[in-house]
Amino acid sequence: MIEFRNVTKRFGDEIAVDDFSLVIPPRQVTVLVGSSGSGKTTLLRMINRMVDPTSGTVEIDGEDVATVSPVALRRRIGYVMQSSGLLPHRRVIDNVATVPRLTGVPREQAHARALELMDVVGLDRGFAQRYPAELSGGQQQRVGVARALAVKPNILLMDEPFGAVDPIVRAELQQEVLRIQDQTETTIVFVTHDIDEAFLLGDQVVILAQGGRIVQRGTPEEILAAPADDFVAAFVGADRGKRRLTVSTHSGQGEDKVLVDAGGYPVGVIAAPGGKLAVGDASPKSRSISNKTDQAGDA
Repeated sequence: MIEFRNVTKRFGDEIAVDDFSLVIPPRQVTVLVGSSGSGKTTLLRMINRMVDPTSGTVEIDGEDVATVSPVALRRRIGYVMQSSGLLPHRRVIDNVATVPRLTGVPREQAHARALELMDVVGLDRGFAQRYPAELSGGQQQRVGVARALAVKPNILLMDEPFGAVDPIVRAELQQEVLRIQDQTETTIVFVTHDIDEAFLLGDQVVILAQGGRIVQRGTPEEILAAPADDFVAAFVGADRGKRRLTVSTHSGQGEDKVLVDAGGYPVGVIAAPGGKLAVGDASPKSRSISNKTDQAGDA
């Protein structure tokens, strides 16, 4: 469990986070979502001490992270950033094996683990001897996730990791996160500015305003069903009817029923038995793109 207790962070005269408190439950995905200036990345980086609070405490399983060496702390917490942060002069297999090698794991053992993790993140082992520049953006992000998992972390921090890839690759990577979390039961803290991504991935979604002020937290279903105020309603699109979905029948191979949003754009295909919208079947561990549209249709 991760707990923020009355955390404040100042950068000079600027207050990035003001008196922030939150419990992040173990073995779930918690998503911090908000616009620029909401303090979400600052909060994420306090967990592994890339940023230290001005006041207040951050605890992991009851231990104040301020009492732990930053290097030791970071070597046991996975971290994935938007740019992947791969070492350009090292091959994929060596990038994934970086932290195990730094902690004294023999090269052969670290490489074997790296190959296993390439399987976990859906990256063909044939890429092991390539350099980062020889990979696509999506492939680089998969390497970044594999590297973060190499130390078998209990906590995985993800700072807008898919913001630089195209929508199709982004959707694939989002599903990989759900699959990996389901397999490993890792505690994931995910930062994004995209509310749709937050609702897809989050067991707990925390919507932030300026200064790290929590305006609402809960499951995606709870937030969609009852936005806390006008700010949240606007943020999730409820005030504009953005989440109102209708069904359109498309004559292709048979008659496919397509979900269409208020703007007339298709958002998914109804694939439930009998062509009915499967209401309420999206558990935190079975959430998918199609299930997400099911949840939106109930809002």
